[in-house]
Amino acid sequence: MVLQVIAAAIAVGLGAIGAGIAMGLANGRAYEALGRNPGANEAIRMNFILGLVFSETIIILSLVVGLLILLRQG
Repeated sequence: MVLQVIAAAIAVGLGAIGAGIAMGLANGRAYEALGRNPGANEAIRMNFILGLVFSETIIILSLVVGLLILLRQG
């Protein structure tokens, strides 16, 4: 049981760390792009939001994997 808890914590932790880094990089790049070309506001914003959605999906999937590890019998 202890190994299952450790494995679940690692799965959720790595997923959250990776997605957090991706979100931070996306924020920085989007603001740099807006600073260089304010006229492309709509295109940059749409791509930025889609990138954040995909990063959030990684966090949710890692949480599901962690829960599946904890609920596994045996």
